[in-house]
Order: sequence, then C-alpha cells, then structure tokens
Amino acid sequence: MPLLSVRNLKVSFGAREAVRELSFDVPRGGTLALVGESGSGKSATALSILRLIEREGGRIDGGTITLHEDEGPIDITALDERQLRGLRGNRISMIFQEPMTSLNPVLTVGNQVAEVFVRHRGMGRSEALAAARDALDSVRIPEPKRRLAQYPHELSGGLRQRVMIAMALACRPRLLIADEPTTALDVTTQAEILNLIRELQDEIGMAVLFITHDMGVVAEIADRIVVLREGRKVEEGPVGEVFGAPKHAYSQQLMAATPKLGFGSPNPPPAGAKLLDVRGLTTRFMVRGGFLEGHRSIDAVRNVSLSIGRAETLGIVGESGCGKSTLARSILRLVEPASGSILLEGQEVMRANRPDLRAMRRHAQMIFQDPYASLNPRLPVHELVTEPARIHGIVSARDQRDLAAELVRSVGLDEDAVDLYPHQFSGGQRQRLCIARALSVKPKLIVADEPVSALDVSIARQVTDLMLALQEREGISFLFISHDIAVIERVSHRIAVMHGGEIVETGPSQAVLRYPRHAYTCRLLASVPHPDPARSRSVREPLPASPLPAAMAGARLCEAAPGHFVRENAA
Repeated sequence: MPLLSVRNLKVSFGAREAVRELSFDVPRGGTLALVGESGSGKSATALSILRLIEREGGRIDGGTITLHEDEGPIDITALDERQLRGLRGNRISMIFQEPMTSLNPVLTVGNQVAEVFVRHRGMGRSEALAAARDALDSVRIPEPKRRLAQYPHELSGGLRQRVMIAMALACRPRLLIADEPTTALDVTTQAEILNLIRELQDEIGMAVLFITHDMGVVAEIADRIVVLREGRKVEEGPVGEVFGAPKHAYSQQLMAATPKLGFGSPNPPPAGAKLLDVRGLTTRFMVRGGFLEGHRSIDAVRNVSLSIGRAETLGIVGESGCGKSTLARSILRLVEPASGSILLEGQEVMRANRPDLRAMRRHAQMIFQDPYASLNPRLPVHELVTEPARIHGIVSARDQRDLAAELVRSVGLDEDAVDLYPHQFSGGQRQRLCIARALSVKPKLIVADEPVSALDVSIARQVTDLMLALQEREGISFLFISHDIAVIERVSHRIAVMHGGEIVETGPSQAVLRYPRHAYTCRLLASVPHPDPARSRSVREPLPASPLPAAMAGARLCEAAPGHFVRENAA
C-alpha cells in the first residue's frame, strides 16, 4: 500500500487546464520525483495535495487524493478547513519554491519556526524557541541562536531556503512535498540537505514527493520519476530506466539539455582592454549581536580584486553567505562598499555622483536572484521589460510594445505574454522576464545573480545559449553567479571561487575545475550531483572538510600556474 495515491487528478485555473488526468503513487519511505518544464503542472499538483490550490486561484475539477494512514485512508479532497489545518505541517509538510514570498517579512525567523512547534506540538514559547534553534542547526544554518532574532530580509537566499526546510521538517512529517527545495542552495548545502532528507526517511519512514528541474538531484535522491508536460504524464518509471533509456521524446529532450560537469568551457575571447577592473573591494555591514554585545561589523566582502575583459564571462561560485551577491551589488553600488576601486570602462564607479551612476547603469545591468521580488506586481509585462529602456530614453511610448514583444520572444516566451502580470507566470517564466528586462538597454556588462537557478533544464539551456550568442554577436561581458558548477563551466571563460568573503582560487575555467588547488574548491566539486544514477555521489559519503574562513584572513593569492591563483593555505 503506497502512502499517497493520486488518481485522475484534474486541476484548472479559470478556463485553463493545469493538470489533466494525472495518476501516481508515492511509496512509503520512498521518493518520487516530478520533473518537467515550468508550467507543466508540477507545483499545481503539489498545491492540490495540500488543498492550497484554491488559495492560488485554482480548483480541483476531478480525481482523488488519498493518504493511506495506519488508522485508515484519508480522502484529502473531502476534508474541511479545520481538518486540513491538522494535516498541513504535521502529517504532510511542504517546502515552497520561493522562500522570500513564503516567509513573513515582519516576523523574526525564530517566531516563524517556533510557531510550528506551538501549533502542532503544543509547546510553550521558550520551549518552542529552543526547538526552533535545534531545527535551524539541523539544516546547517551557521550561528542558529543569532539567526532566531533576524528577519528574512537579513538572510541570503540560500539561508532563507534552509529556514523553510527547517520548518517543513520540524514535526517529522509522514510525507514531505519538496517544491524545488534546493534551487537557492549551493552544492555543498544541497548535498547536506539531501543527506538530511534521506536520514529522516530511514529514521521515521518519511516519504518524499520531490519537484525539481535539476536532473542531478533527481538521479541522487529519487526512486521513481514522473515526467510531466502540459499537465499530462508522458513517462513514468524507475530512475535508472528513465535516465538510461528514456522512451518519450520529451524525456529525451530533458536529458539532453541537462548540463554536465566536464563538458568544457567556451573558448577565451581575444586579449584586450579590461571592461571591469575591481581592486581591493571591501563591503562591511553592521549586525546585531547578543543582548550585551550591541552591534558589530562584519566584512561580507574582504579585499576582493577581479577583472573582466570585453566579451568575457567570469563565473563566481561559493556557498550561501560567502559574499557572492554582496560582491555583485557592490560592483554596481547597489550596496555601498567601504573601500576599494571599481573601474568600468576606465571610469571610477566609487566616485560617481547620482546622475553619473544612473548613466553608468545603462552599460551595466543586473539580473537578480529572486524574480518575484524584483518585478513590480502592478505593471504589465510590456512596461516591466522595457522599464530600463524608458528610464534611459532609448525607446518611445509608440515603440514600447514592439520592443517588449521582441524581448519576450528572445527569452523563449510567447508574444502574447506582454499583456500579462507577474503573478500569472511560473517562477521560471518570471526569471525569463528579468533577463529580458536586463537586455532592454543592450548593456556592455550584465551582472547575473543566479539567473537560471529557477529555470527548468531546457529553458536554462536556451537562456545560456542566448547569453553565449549575445556575447558573440554584441560583445557583452558577464559576471555570472551560480551554485550550479556545470552551468558555470558551460558559460565561463574564467572562474573565481569565494569563501568567507574572499576569493580563494581563480583562473581559467578548465584549470580550476580539472586541477583544483584549494581545499574549499575540492569540497565544492565533490558535492556536485551527477545526472546519472550510476555515478551519483553516495548520500552516506562525507564531504571533504572545509577550511575555516578565519584561517584564510590576510592570506595572499599566489600564482600556482599561468593565470591560476590560489590562497596560501591551499590543499
């Protein structure tokens, strides 16, 4: 008897059918992966199981969803709201795709995690906060006691996602629905979270319905796969069979589009003048300490130097909280650095006044990590994607719709999307809108902070192909941040590895990936999941030890090979 049975499920949003006659089983203690492109019905299926689909404007038009408990089957479609509250977060938990929109911005992390223990375990406040601290520690959040007093906006995207995972696992549910749970996580944290999920499965017999576009993760954690396309199941089978010999053309397309580490990097562009030259950049934040400690400063970015040539891509990799996003924002002065030099086309960004800074940003655009938070929900697409072009006076009101249509087509969306609003798109589609917006002013530099992390593999492949084509045709340079090292390899001429706010290793992509010199780089590479069940890293295999950031403070970058630099405490 499976733990969960879904039979002939039909889900609609208005007149649009999102899920069509879908049937599958989730085995007790096992893992079923739902894979497919954005808009294929994966998230709609997950929301239907918890009966949250109605809150998103959808409805269940037919079918059954049955939870087979020891005391008897539970027809979830027949439960009232009071019964559903007892089910959600207790017997069935869900990790949502976008942590910033799932966490309450006006409540501390501690209050939000503790609420789970108060509601479902009847704990008092002090006991619940102690349990919340242990929950944060269990998902490897550093300084969990301090994090209890922080608000969601004070955490990186990866840390926010780990908070969501801690909340979902707090009551040790019978079924965990994980909707892209590792999208915002770096590879080492992803490996630890996958290990944690498997350990809980062994310990309490928890079943997992895993929704992801990362085929490496599927190969590592899933027992069976259901492939969805346009709301229909096109293929189902054991993970080894579907990966080894996919039968449906769409499944074959997904496998072919999956990035694989070791498949090479683009050829380096001709040597020339530097477009971006950063020297000794340091960005400092004030953070709250304990009750008696007051405030203290931390260097989120410490003495970082890097350069990017014309038509060149520098990839930045590292764990959540290492300073990648702060570095990206500091370069564009969206965050004010404490010291250092930033030259863009020979112009000193650090000394630019407000008008000069606005003019500079026409040539340097940014794609942000969280697509929903960076899109104005009140504006239609034709205004959203052309906003930078309007600000800089390079498109007229008459030509705005034509430019919008061209931009949305360039990122793989239908032309009729120009009249829709952000809430009408999936997470992956919203990220494509952000990319289209950045391209609207034809910049010379794009700072891309996790630009494909929310995209399914085929669309991510299209987007990276688009970036490579734009670079070849128009000479655009990229500072490309990603936790997917296979994607970084595919698009980057050079790679910089960050740890503890510093660059610990940098050089040509193939030199860094094939001949890593630093212990931290080795740890990252050992964490990468392979999109092949036969090669997947064992979930029981411990990761190599990571050097402490404090041990590297003040260490110099030394040239270990031509163009390949590494900190002194290299392995």
